[in-house]
Amino acid sequence: MHNQDTIYTDPNQPLNDSSPADAHSLNSAQHAAVHHGAGPVLVIAGAGSGKTRTLVYRMAHLLRQGVPPESILLLTFTRRAAQEMLWRAGQLTDQSSARIVGGTFHATANLLLRRYGHHLGFGSRFTIIDRGDAEGIINLIKSSLGMSGAGKRFPSKRVIMNLISGSINKSRTIDDLVLEGHVHLSEFIEDFHAINKHYQQFKEDHALMDYDDLLVNWQRLISESKEAHEAICSRFEHVLVDEYQDTNLIQAHIIRRLASIHGNVMVVGDDAQSIYSFRGADFHNIMRFSEQFPGTSIIKLEENYRSTQPILELTNAVIASAEEKFTKTLFSSIEGGIRPTVFKARNEAAEARYIATTIKKLQEEGTPINEIAILFRSGFHSYKLEMELASHYYEFEKRGGIRLTESAHIKDILSFFRILVNPWDTLSWNRLLLQLDKVGPKTAQKIINFIKQADDPIARLADYPPGKTWKAGFDELVAILREISRPQLPPSTIYDLVSQYYLPIFEKIYYDDYPKRRKELDQISSLIGGYGDLQSFVDDTALDPPEPESKGGGEEQSGKLILSTIHSSKGLEWDAVFVIGLAEGRFPHQHAGSGEQWEEERRLLYVAATRAKKQLFLTYPCELMTPDRKHHRTGMSPFLRELPHGLYIQEQAPSPYGVQETHAPQGAAPKPSHQKVQSARQTFAPGMIVHHGYFGNGRITSIPGPRRVEVAFDRHGTKILHLDYANLSVMDSRQAS
Repeated sequence: MHNQDTIYTDPNQPLNDSSPADAHSLNSAQHAAVHHGAGPVLVIAGAGSGKTRTLVYRMAHLLRQGVPPESILLLTFTRRAAQEMLWRAGQLTDQSSARIVGGTFHATANLLLRRYGHHLGFGSRFTIIDRGDAEGIINLIKSSLGMSGAGKRFPSKRVIMNLISGSINKSRTIDDLVLEGHVHLSEFIEDFHAINKHYQQFKEDHALMDYDDLLVNWQRLISESKEAHEAICSRFEHVLVDEYQDTNLIQAHIIRRLASIHGNVMVVGDDAQSIYSFRGADFHNIMRFSEQFPGTSIIKLEENYRSTQPILELTNAVIASAEEKFTKTLFSSIEGGIRPTVFKARNEAAEARYIATTIKKLQEEGTPINEIAILFRSGFHSYKLEMELASHYYEFEKRGGIRLTESAHIKDILSFFRILVNPWDTLSWNRLLLQLDKVGPKTAQKIINFIKQADDPIARLADYPPGKTWKAGFDELVAILREISRPQLPPSTIYDLVSQYYLPIFEKIYYDDYPKRRKELDQISSLIGGYGDLQSFVDDTALDPPEPESKGGGEEQSGKLILSTIHSSKGLEWDAVFVIGLAEGRFPHQHAGSGEQWEEERRLLYVAATRAKKQLFLTYPCELMTPDRKHHRTGMSPFLRELPHGLYIQEQAPSPYGVQETHAPQGAAPKPSHQKVQSARQTFAPGMIVHHGYFGNGRITSIPGPRRVEVAFDRHGTKILHLDYANLSVMDSRQAS
């Protein structure tokens, strides 16, 4: 057990602060963190405890104490978090926070490598490539090594890239990752090493860096170059890190090197919210911080400003059984609140019906639809629920999906900008050349080989002799590149010129859905207008794609119900939250085993439950369908079984044979009544006993839609059948309503 209790602040301690505003805005623990003196400090910030406020006021305090803003470094995991904190810090002081260096680890690495990378032999004009670009290079290498082609069985570019990237972020060998998670691919281990060797050489030859290179080379820079290390450490006398529980081993090592001279480092995080090990996050970074930084002060933020006390009592109980943790007890001064509900459903269909019905009740009681979220462990766990919600006319947004700049057409147009900032970016050249009619991979490669040794590849392109069948398109490409290469053109003008050239090509390539894709191009048009130089725009779209301002005031104002994986919900909050699928074998998932995986699953439930502000519903089905369509009996998650019964209200589904009514939500178009449905001359209604040629006897439980019935069969569980094909016969109609 690693229950550290080393610090602490007296809750009755007066807040003797030089700024009266702080005394009214900070509780005693936050105050202690903000006014910490020299040396390392670890702030364990419980869910909803004001960690952002603490970091903001810490920066403001340092500025008031005369610390030059350019000597403060703020590291976060999203650009939005950094921008918000810097803006808020500036509002609290008379000094501008604009000169504080704040951003993601990767963005900061980019900044420092462009300035100090020459100590390791790097030029400043390297191009950052995203995941799609990296996989494209892997494909090229596979082909050149003869590892792909017709009739050849070889792992995909995605799997290979996962192994290469995973070995870096998890600080493991490719061999270990293959043997642990891809043992069926063990025969290809030597091939993976060969591809990785060529991949690293390709990037070096073409001045490219992927996301992992940014961190690796930053670590190298401050570890291998004494001059760079001293310059960077003397520049940043105060280092602040957000979400420290999400750091991997490389990031943790970078923090140690940054603070190795002055020791002025504040990291803020919550061990109970460490849920990203699949990305390489190492739970032990936050647990071992005080060992790695001798003399660390540990400050705990335990007052929660989000949830009611009954919700917090349950979440405290969820994490109380964790094997390794910082002991803390969240509490709230928010008055009132009701106990969370644990709902036991017969199966997933009943679970979905309960949620749909409860959402309607919440709306009737005044909860806005966009203040309701349904969370689940994995994306496919919501499929049954999605069908049920659709039948009730609920519009919902399912969180996740492809980022704007991961779309093929966005990559196409960004290739123009990348070539302008790095004319030797052969990957972008390849993408542009393949847009030309009658130009294939071999021809594109010949052109690239012709221009890549030139001092000015863009100018050199005009000297290449095109084929007769593709000369017209080639000449247009040469002309547009010459046009946008003119000096002093603002990014917005470059976009407009590129757009005029690209749109006719775009409509041919993406004929099937180009209107939808065109809207995404319009997003790029508005985004680029906010940039004064092209390099910044290209870096930002590669590092962390900028998000367009929402006309509705943010994605939580979309007016839709939110469905989300728990991982995607972290950092968000809603009035009412459902956490579904809390059945044994599903949560924790059946392969969790014991030890670290099991404990991370526990933390995942904790994160989900702490998203709720006013009402929390935990649901589970007692029956799951296996992949081979067999019904499997199960029970509540062991994490729920550990909870004292007094912490929640237990509810259970009524008899599956009762009439199930469906209602449209407020404001929706009225839904026709489907409590009875007719097939030929026979009317079917809930309660009837029917017979099916294969499933046998069962009882109709509901009418989910036109020409459909839901039947609970004695031996095969619940099925939804279409009356045009089911050939049902009525055995007993006396129980029909």
